[in-house]
Amino acid sequence: MQTFFSLISLLKTPTLETLYMVVISSFIAILLGTPLGILLYCTEENSLLENKHLHRLIDSVVNISRSFPFIILMILLFPLSRVIVGTSIGTTATIVPLSIGAAPFVGRVVESSLKEVPSGVLEASISMGATPKDIIMKVLIPEALPSLILGLTLTIINLVGYSAMAGAIGGGGLGDLAIRYGFHRFQTDVMIASVIVIIAIVQSIQYIGNLAAKKILQTR
Repeated sequence: MQTFFSLISLLKTPTLETLYMVVISSFIAILLGTPLGILLYCTEENSLLENKHLHRLIDSVVNISRSFPFIILMILLFPLSRVIVGTSIGTTATIVPLSIGAAPFVGRVVESSLKEVPSGVLEASISMGATPKDIIMKVLIPEALPSLILGLTLTIINLVGYSAMAGAIGGGGLGDLAIRYGFHRFQTDVMIASVIVIIAIVQSIQYIGNLAAKKILQTR
């Protein structure tokens, strides 16, 4: 049984590792997934840049990528992690599979959010002679922003869960702490404390996401 202060000390580094993994992988996943989502939206039938073959290809890649359980994906990407960061174990190495695993989800979030933009807004932009680039950057994304923020918030929350699972195979963070102490050493208090911190992180992310989306809606 850990004392309160020793428990706080024990949680500090894993919490920072989890935040590090989630923040960096979220940023990279958004960079990778946003173009995917825009392409999925723009290349579908009767859209801005209709291209059935390209749409079918991207759609298949996204669907297949989303089908892999994260643990299996992480193992499959060990060689890529080793190439990029020089190791396949540890917090930094885990960012590679986290980012790649989350990118297809970001793509679907972006696609579905863009589809929520009223067709009248799109038609008005086209009739005014706006280019596809201008429509995407100045019309679609600004109009879909509240929905995008809420969808990306859910994706980041999923990454918190993924980062915890990564602890099972040497990823570090709160998941690793919970497994090492709560499972292997039967220290239930450490496991409960780890879960409480994870819940607090998730609640904070959801609160910030909801607040940001609400603020944007209020400014319209």
